[in-house]
Amino acid sequence: MKQPNLHKYPLIWRKDDFFIKIYCSIPNVATGILLTTSKNAFIIDPGDGILRDLNQDVGPEIILLVSDIFISHGHHDHVGGVWSLLTYLSVLRRKSPLSIYFPQGCVEIVSIYNAFKKVYGKELSYSIILKPVTSEKSFVKNSMKIKPFSVNHRELGPDGITSIRIPSMGFKFTYDGKSICYGGDTAYSENLAKNARFSDLAIIEAGAKDELGSELHMTVEQASKIGLTAKEYFLVHVPD
Repeated sequence: MKQPNLHKYPLIWRKDDFFIKIYCSIPNVATGILLTTSKNAFIIDPGDGILRDLNQDVGPEIILLVSDIFISHGHHDHVGGVWSLLTYLSVLRRKSPLSIYFPQGCVEIVSIYNAFKKVYGKELSYSIILKPVTSEKSFVKNSMKIKPFSVNHRELGPDGITSIRIPSMGFKFTYDGKSICYGGDTAYSENLAKNARFSDLAIIEAGAKDELGSELHMTVEQASKIGLTAKEYFLVHVPD
């Protein structure tokens, strides 16, 4: 299988009406993903620039159809666009609720929500429903099955040497007999390997430049090994 250009964004995959577009996935800068079917519109990891990308690509009409946001973890390159997106939905006078799924313990999303409500709560035209994910139990949204699963993402501790695990997860989306596995950021994870296996598309991060960084992220070799167990795969979050 020919691997797509690792750095050429956007990355696009479609099977019938099951569609995903990765606008970008750049370490320490931004990630932004749109997933749609004829019945669903989801945003995954809305990093900085997601509102600009969505507005230029699909416009306000599709943005208003987004029912759910899925957050893999709270690092700024995955949540930096949440505030502007929430504000824009209010500018559009959205009426339907918006759900945000995120790992239990992800303080960044809770902090953004609390600050946003404090500033805009009185004029907000729609309700925001926080959905902290506390288990790996699957659930269904408009014929889409969503399976959250924990992964092993870490960051350097205060001493700058040792690493600490942070609340982080991937999501497997299954629709009309086809599946997309998104791993988020993680070092090697058996849980990710299990969920990626036999998926129609696996989206795997390869953020470690070498083995020295593989405690926090995967190397291209590690990520490719998992990706090859799926029918197709993209490597993302690859450093320059």
